[in-house]
Amino acid sequence: MFFRWEEIKEKIPKNGIKMKVITGTKAQMVLFQIDPHTEFPPHMHPHEQMGTVLEGELLLKIGKSEKILKPGDAYIVPPNTEHSAKTFNKTTVVLDVFSPPREEYK
Repeated sequence: MFFRWEEIKEKIPKNGIKMKVITGTKAQMVLFQIDPHTEFPPHMHPHEQMGTVLEGELLLKIGKSEKILKPGDAYIVPPNTEHSAKTFNKTTVVLDVFSPPREEYK
């Protein structure tokens, strides 16, 4: 199967966040476009999550660690680990991969 991000329907899970989702049988890619000064509050889920910043900057907290991520930086969030994120004064684009796929994102 082949996809073009431009052809995938955009979803808005909350104000300031747009996402496009490609779901396979065992993994899922989510392309997030996050407005400046937007926060993902602390949360956790049973899915392994990994991603990379494509544009902008993101303060990512994973457990007790935190780092400002810039384009080219990547990360892994283990299952059931509390994490949160926030953007600064630029639109930020992040590509995340979840395994297994998140049902609420399908």
